[in-house]
Amino acid sequence: MRSEPLRLAVAPDADEAIVEMVRQAGAVVVDLADAQALAWTAWTDLASFPRSLPAGIEWVQLPSAGVERWVAAGIIDRARVWTSAVGVCATPVAEHALTLLLAGVRLLPESLRSTEWARTDLLPRVGTLAGTVVGIVGGGSIARALIPALAALGAEAWVVNRGGRPVPGAVETRPIAEIGDFWEAVDHVVVAAPQTSDTRHLVGSAELDAMKQTAWLINVARGPIVDTEALVRALDSASIAGAGLDVTDPEPLPASHPLWGNPRVIVTPHVADAAMTLRGFHQRLTGNVRRWMAGEELVGVVDLDRGY
Repeated sequence: MRSEPLRLAVAPDADEAIVEMVRQAGAVVVDLADAQALAWTAWTDLASFPRSLPAGIEWVQLPSAGVERWVAAGIIDRARVWTSAVGVCATPVAEHALTLLLAGVRLLPESLRSTEWARTDLLPRVGTLAGTVVGIVGGGSIARALIPALAALGAEAWVVNRGGRPVPGAVETRPIAEIGDFWEAVDHVVVAAPQTSDTRHLVGSAELDAMKQTAWLINVARGPIVDTEALVRALDSASIAGAGLDVTDPEPLPASHPLWGNPRVIVTPHVADAAMTLRGFHQRLTGNVRRWMAGEELVGVVDLDRGY
């Protein structure tokens, strides 16, 4: 237990609400030069992040769950502890993944575009998640939030993660090195993995070709995990049923991109985590301030060797 309040700098925006939150958690807001820790509040503004932090900074709290841009920019170092907001938006992101999957399986895009009562045409093709196997790429907090929702609808979850550590509720968990027949065995795939050098284009031509023609691919993680050109080819050839994408590569998706006009694609503009982004960051920050004061391990510590 630490006796002195944590000296915390909040930048670039230290509004009254966040100052009061961290004060109640056990911190005092100070200038960066006098701080032990820094809470960075700008999601997309890497350019203004201090390129040289004072030596007294022992911990930096970042506002985003994904840290690949921070790593690529060389901002995250090994001189201090860095924590992300990983996991704070798991429930709304899982809800969004399930929404996209259900919309695809139930043929909502086609129904919404229709201007006539085409029940006879749709009836034989409308699907259900009951009795299906949904493969989840990534075994983190999103998968753990999604699995009970799938189970409630009668669907099994198979998970692929880094080391094969069992994920609660998953019928099967495999390490990525033993992915084997995963793509052809599952009925649908949800991508919920962090973006690293190992996961770039993890879903490419071979994986898409192996998937069932009735399968939907859902991506709520990061666009580059899926090879976009390969996905377009798979959709054009009808080798998969469709794709639900909250993230794309490139992002934002250009207006002229063929994914926009494909009737088997649902695109949402990276809003899966919108319901919890600010509140979740505040909860993570204040929770970590309390942990710091108690001398406990912080939540969301970034592992540079893993890239997340």
